Amino acid sequence: MRDSLSIRGTTTRDLVSLHAVIERAYRGDTARLGWTHEADLLSGPRTTADVLDEIVADPRQRLLSAWIDARPVGCVAVADRGGGLAYLGQLCVEPTLQAGGLGRRLIAAAERTAVAAFHADRIEMTVIDSRTELIAYYLRRGYHVTGERRDFPIPLDPPLFMTVLEKPLTALVAS
Repeated sequence: MRDSLSIRGTTTRDLVSLHAVIERAYRGDTARLGWTHEADLLSGPRTTADVLDEIVADPRQRLLSAWIDARPVGCVAVADRGGGLAYLGQLCVEPTLQAGGLGRRLIAAAERTAVAAFHADRIEMTVIDSRTELIAYYLRRGYHVTGERRDFPIPLDPPLFMTVLEKPLTALVAS
């Protein structure tokens, strides 16, 4: 990854260009240029500008974005779920930049933010259960499968289900 990479909190001014990155990373033919897409499982938009604006405005959430020079290239959201639990979501990287370590850096930034902003001692995420290669990626980053399975947030036929993964943040809390 280039030295000009920065990861920072997202502002409302960033949302139009960042929204485009999210859609390219998750949906449509451009998403197929990377390996983490949902283009073969889902169609339609991944999120909306209003949802992203709500995340930025909510004091219990942070939307971190990665930038190379003045161009957004990825993001991750982290939310305070209370009781020491944070939630990691909306992780994406520009498809042509995937597999270069940026996802790992965004995850680490989200985990540090969970500890610093929300005093979290653990963080969870959900992954579509059929995305075994993506689950394996998170296992390599210290997450473990909890055994819990949740409904996909949008009703589909046939239905999709989410595997819940969790990681203790005790090493970050202690430092």
